[in-house]
Amino acid sequence: MRLAVTVIAAERERTNLPRHAAAVATRLATEPLWLGPAACDFVLAAQDPVAVEAEVRTALHNAAVDVLVQRAAGRRKRLLVADLEATVIENEMLDELADLIGLYPRIAEITRRAMNGEIDFVAALERRVALLAGVEEGMLAAAAARIRIAGGAASLVATMRRDGAVTALVSGGFTVFAEPVAKALGFDHVIANRLEVVSGRVLGSVRPPLVTPEAKREALLALAAAHAVPLAETLAVGDGANDLPLLRTAGLGVAFHAKPRVAAAAGFRLDHADLCGLLYAQGYRQQDFVA
Repeated sequence: MRLAVTVIAAERERTNLPRHAAAVATRLATEPLWLGPAACDFVLAAQDPVAVEAEVRTALHNAAVDVLVQRAAGRRKRLLVADLEATVIENEMLDELADLIGLYPRIAEITRRAMNGEIDFVAALERRVALLAGVEEGMLAAAAARIRIAGGAASLVATMRRDGAVTALVSGGFTVFAEPVAKALGFDHVIANRLEVVSGRVLGSVRPPLVTPEAKREALLALAAAHAVPLAETLAVGDGANDLPLLRTAGLGVAFHAKPRVAAAAGFRLDHADLCGLLYAQGYRQQDFVA
């Protein structure tokens, strides 16, 4: 079994990557295979991945460079399951809505604690939604207008779909935000919660069943089974504690710009790169990305 070690520089660190790669090459006694200006691979004989990652991070001296160590075989994935908020988009949408209606401090603090795993996700969701009772439906569209697509998201989805992968957006957020993003980026499937709205007003409740952390994992399993994709050939990405069951189940589960405790629990992490880092992690060269 060979190992693939992928190092991916943050945008601000790209000009320094050749120097960092040289330090890693010395440490690993092998030359880099360049995937583009932002990333390169090192392919090694079988050894302890944890020890290899520690060696590489030591060589990098805390530079803004991500490191992923995995089996070289089977890196290209056939199913992508992605979280929405703070992953495929930069926003937390309930926080955006709360900002519009003057409830930002109360709702954002609940969001922060839930995403960091400090409080139960479902309880946090219900508490935040209850605070929205009576909000005019038009405010949902106003919040949606604030959506910012994360860097690399479009290339990630388009490149994987071009090569035959199935893509799914699976969110503990809401369809009113997830569905337009899924359509814009070309996701094959979208699964999210539904806010209950009656007579143009938010009721303050969510239509069951809820997309819980376990439901995200079950969605991955169901999609893999439906499309005959072995779990080893699945890729999942998310940022919050509610994504951990999903990330731990996927063949490659990556915590994306996550809180340290979430990133450590996930196993794989991208702290600096944008979502194109998930293409480099699969061995794609930049020239093969769909723009």
